[in-house]
Amino acid sequence: MPKLGRRTLTATSAAALFTALLLPQASAQTDEPIADPLPDAKVSGLGITVEKLFTLPESEPEVPPTDPRIQRWARINYLGELPDGSGRFYIPDLNGPMYVVDDGEIHEYLDLKAEFSPDFWASQGMGSGAGFITFHPDFEDNGKVYTVHTEARDALTDKEPDLPNRHESVVHSVITEWTADDPSANTFSGTRREILRLSFPTFIHAVQQIGFNPTARPGDPDYGLLYLAVGDGGAGVYSDVPQDLSVPAGKILRIDPLGDDSANGEYGIPESNPFVGRDDALGEIYAYGLRDPHRFSWDSRTGKMYLGSIGEHQVESIYEVRAGDNFGWSEREGPFVYKWASEGCAVYPLPPNDRRYGYTYPVAAYDHDAPEGYCSDVGRAVIGGFVYRGDDVPLLRGKYLFGDGVDGRLFYTNAHQMHRGVKDRTDLAPLYAMRIYDADGDVLTMRDLAGDERVDLRFGTDSEGELYILSKANGTVWKVTGAQWRKP
Repeated sequence: MPKLGRRTLTATSAAALFTALLLPQASAQTDEPIADPLPDAKVSGLGITVEKLFTLPESEPEVPPTDPRIQRWARINYLGELPDGSGRFYIPDLNGPMYVVDDGEIHEYLDLKAEFSPDFWASQGMGSGAGFITFHPDFEDNGKVYTVHTEARDALTDKEPDLPNRHESVVHSVITEWTADDPSANTFSGTRREILRLSFPTFIHAVQQIGFNPTARPGDPDYGLLYLAVGDGGAGVYSDVPQDLSVPAGKILRIDPLGDDSANGEYGIPESNPFVGRDDALGEIYAYGLRDPHRFSWDSRTGKMYLGSIGEHQVESIYEVRAGDNFGWSEREGPFVYKWASEGCAVYPLPPNDRRYGYTYPVAAYDHDAPEGYCSDVGRAVIGGFVYRGDDVPLLRGKYLFGDGVDGRLFYTNAHQMHRGVKDRTDLAPLYAMRIYDADGDVLTMRDLAGDERVDLRFGTDSEGELYILSKANGTVWKVTGAQWRKP
């Protein structure tokens, strides 16, 4: 049953939500599994052209992995621009290096593998390693940089997580604050401090992204607050951990890295967080009910926050995120019922009284089209992108571009059609498959550009709202330079 946070409610909605607490959810759902949950993306004639910018250095984990999915050229997973007006890009590599690219020149800014060896772990688990790096919006003045990395096995013997976990610890995600002596330098020197350590019961679905809201301005309540996309640690398929507000797994957390009123005294808890003051909930939680919240971004025009959340075996979802939202996992997968306490990976229709439970459903989604049964792993993983608001490619304005990390398919939907208040799958925004064109107008795929069947697609953006595409398969970054319509 979803737990409700502090929200401003009308008398009618408050009564409906109170009633929901009294209703046994499972008894309302007896339908058969849905074999094909969502229609395929429509083939669009809209395609983009891209320009190769650079290829990052080859890298590898310290301990050779046995999983071939981790054996990539370079496990780069984002591109952003430093918030100091310098025009420099930053790019994290899960294997350890954090790069700064200055006027086309690649610099190793910081190497988390070297900094945290032998505790650093990147050899098991798709998201393990140097997960992310982000820069405080006042970085130019305060030099504050934040990273998340993984520690595992023997490294956990004498270390305790700062927030509770209902299961045995297998890995920790560690959030570190770095203070640069010279913010203008392309190689870090300075000091560091650990601000938060979270525990997970498996090697999957730990902390994926950390970041600041770039649309917030000094004086705004959201300015300088750090968002953490925290996965369920793989526990959602056998427990209600993502719905448990007393633990951080399966949540979006929001903290003040410059504050000190947390339990460990190393960060602050914003008073505007939706569950502050509740004895049964962590004040750090901003939203909850998630399996693998992978990438989030904000629309620079509307300020809306969008999240790409990787599903189990059926549905890949894009959500609009607001404070206090419950996205339903593991009672829901996308806009469907999921039965975590029973065998199988199927999804089911929503019950007639579903609105009473208060779940927030995706604004866009696609399914796996698994040909060999509900539990077959066909390799689907949504990678959240950005609403394009740049100037270079007018045909893309107002479109949310995202993709599938594994096969590299590119999708878009129109931001004005991504409506909250989805009642069922028929309310989702129309989804379109996007092409890539070469200089002669011939159709390409990301597999062609990456030179591999497994693309490991990621996205990036700069301060002007222009878009970038990355692939771990060959460690390359491309800029989206144009778009054109051609008959599908």
